[in-house]
Amino acid sequence: MSTTGIEIHPRKEAFQEGISALTGLATSVVSDVMGRTIGAVSILPVNKSSVSVCGNAVTVSVRAGDNLLIHKALQILKPGDVLVVDGGGDITRALFGEIMMTVAKSKGAIGCVFDGAIRDVDAFEKHKFPCWARGVNMRGPYKDGPGSINTSISIGGMVVNPGDVILGDCDGIIALSPNIALEAAKLGKEKETAERKTIQSILDGQYNDAWVDATLKQKGAL
Repeated sequence: MSTTGIEIHPRKEAFQEGISALTGLATSVVSDVMGRTIGAVSILPVNKSSVSVCGNAVTVSVRAGDNLLIHKALQILKPGDVLVVDGGGDITRALFGEIMMTVAKSKGAIGCVFDGAIRDVDAFEKHKFPCWARGVNMRGPYKDGPGSINTSISIGGMVVNPGDVILGDCDGIIALSPNIALEAAKLGKEKETAERKTIQSILDGQYNDAWVDATLKQKGAL
């Protein structure tokens, strides 16, 4: 980072094959097949209706309550991008609102994620622009910096690198490296098929839950 505390790197091109493979999968399923360890904690959907997104991560890190570098990041957004912002978990000031959302949407961005607060919640719903955030606050931000664009960040305890595939739905947000995106998609599709069969067996009255007692016996509880 420079002596100004500002670091700006070029946007990473999207891993389209991985994005296509993961589109439509549930975050809960992908989290399960990847060891139940990935996913942002306490970063929840702002939109009231169902939301789903799968796209390319453009990352930003800012100091608490300051959005100067987010404004700069808006200039480099391209269609299919997801703006992912590490605001340090601070929710005392909103980092993003309707005006900035409108800019992001006009650039072709498909969603945004904030480990921090946003405002103008109704606008995200009105314009069907998916957003995940730690909180909501009507108080506006400072515009002084410092911060960084397209560096490794952390949101809700999950590391996000520029160019990661961002998968989000009503349950939350997952970031997947291009190196594992295709494998995660493959395993996720297999698990979704298995889960559909399980649900059908319940509906047909044929669900077998013998594994519950077997597990308890192994633990010496039965």
